[in-house]
Amino acid sequence: MLTGIDPLLSGDLLRLLDHMGHDDTLLVADAHYPSYRSGAPVIDLPVTSPEAVRAIRTVLPLDLYAGPSATLMNPEPGTGEEVQKQLKEAIAAPSEDRFEWIDRFAFYERAGSMFAVIRTAEVRKYGCIMIRKGVVGDEESRGA
Repeated sequence: MLTGIDPLLSGDLLRLLDHMGHDDTLLVADAHYPSYRSGAPVIDLPVTSPEAVRAIRTVLPLDLYAGPSATLMNPEPGTGEEVQKQLKEAIAAPSEDRFEWIDRFAFYERAGSMFAVIRTAEVRKYGCIMIRKGVVGDEESRGA
């Protein structure tokens, strides 16, 4: 056990996050997402997507350079608003313009190039988010 490390972050997950470089992208996926389809490494976290993002952001800086820091899937009207609001809060981006929304098929296509997938126990629809890793040391890119 380590001090100062969120207990949700296993050794395997910390190793994977450490191996990511600037601009590599991590997919935090809900339980509905076909996590093994892309062939990227998959780590299971038996928590909701917002809980997983909150823990990951304690050690993973956001990319604040060109492009979005996080990508969400456009939800169908009347669904996904609550979980996406929680994901946005958990990511702790410095501004609204750090988010991008794309349609489901574009999201699935882009997900094929992820560095890794964190498969959560999230059962609410649209509980997926892509997070681009930033540069360690950029104070404004750190999570809350």
